[in-house]
Amino acid sequence: MTKSGLVFIPAPGIGHLVSTVEFAKLLINHDHRLSITVFVIKAPRATNVDAYIHSLTSSPNFPKHLQIIHLPTDESQSAQYLHELTQNSIPLVRQAVSDLVQQSRSDPDSPQLAAFVVDMFCTAMIDIADGLGVPSVVFYTSGAAFLGLMLHLHQLREQGTLDTTSRDFKDSGTELTIPSFANPVPANVLPTAVLEKQWEGFVDEYVKGLRKARGIIVNTFEELEPHAVHSLLEGDTRLYPVGPILSAKDDETSQQGWDTMEWLDDQPESSVLFLCFGSVGYFGEDQVREIAIALENSGVRFLWSLRKPPPEGSRRPTDYSDPAEGLPEGFLHRTASIGRVIGWAPQKQVLAHKAVGGFVSHCGWNSILESVYFGVPIATWPLYAEQQPSAFELVHELKMAVEISVDYRMDHKNGSNLGVISRERIEKGIKEVMERESETRTKVKQMSEMSRKALMEGGSSYSYMDRFIDEVLNI
Repeated sequence: MTKSGLVFIPAPGIGHLVSTVEFAKLLINHDHRLSITVFVIKAPRATNVDAYIHSLTSSPNFPKHLQIIHLPTDESQSAQYLHELTQNSIPLVRQAVSDLVQQSRSDPDSPQLAAFVVDMFCTAMIDIADGLGVPSVVFYTSGAAFLGLMLHLHQLREQGTLDTTSRDFKDSGTELTIPSFANPVPANVLPTAVLEKQWEGFVDEYVKGLRKARGIIVNTFEELEPHAVHSLLEGDTRLYPVGPILSAKDDETSQQGWDTMEWLDDQPESSVLFLCFGSVGYFGEDQVREIAIALENSGVRFLWSLRKPPPEGSRRPTDYSDPAEGLPEGFLHRTASIGRVIGWAPQKQVLAHKAVGGFVSHCGWNSILESVYFGVPIATWPLYAEQQPSAFELVHELKMAVEISVDYRMDHKNGSNLGVISRERIEKGIKEVMERESETRTKVKQMSEMSRKALMEGGSSYSYMDRFIDEVLNI
């Protein structure tokens, strides 16, 4: 029986690639009629992508009908914006897909191209699919509520009824009615991309791309975001909530990774607070001091992934050679019996560990899904991208997190943070998230069970995956 071929196009960057590959593996295991080819758009000098793909393809468990193809990369170029990398890759993708189609025509046993699955930042590739007469579906790696927010705000802007980029709008106290949110959404938790004029063109193109697709696959599950999912399904969006799709197992080959897990092994169950702020999250000296004092005053056991602000010309933080240089004098000595400060952290493994009882998080969507899956409540501290509305959703819509902040944000343009959150506010959030018998913890534990059932046969995400496969193969 000839297989149906799907072409997957993830956005540049390891995070998008890992989510895409995990979904591809899930699909192939779900339906053996499918064969999937993933085209990798790699940013110059992105060595972590090479290491990931090598680890993946050398595994004996690598799926037989999953193919990963590197598109050529010009290493002489300086690092580019995601939009530029994607645009420059259009001719390369067009040629690579043409080669696949030619192969299938010359070999009747080769998979026949059935559809494109493109990342939410790669919708420019939909024109290639249209030219070949095959449907395109977007793989959306944020949540359903945020998807609905972006679609609705764009509609209001097109109608000329709302300008979110005016100078005073963010702090105006305005509350917006957004169909994918049950509660009014304050202007100060909108993502930076819709608040600043410089992003207007990007957002316009981004949302128009979403509207061009035949459907949208969302990495969420119906039980987690029922209001958002139903609001989108009631509209004109063909939606497939198929999550939670978690990243593959963290790499813990480093000595620090082993040491961290061994330290957790020695801690009581649900006693450790984990602080981690994503791959590009960091704080200045003043904010680090406030966090340190809050931790020390709280007396809570902690594991803190502390990153050093990036060097000039870079946006990615690094690890301290000696964590003491970024901390108040004597802090490590005074907290040695209850805490550990590390650099990079194997986040998924840490959250899965029975000793971890709370998570101070930047509220990236992958981090939210991991915390829910492993039943660890979050104290919200958003930094960038979609994290402010996601933090608001967790605290005020889903009642599944406690708030340190829902409107804090980083200023990537100037390489700094905007404002400092006080030690008192941080300590309050720490103590609330670590409460043993809280309503928040109970809800997260219940949702953890639902997240696992959603992916099982008969579960909501399993059923939506069936629907996606049937519809995309019969369009």
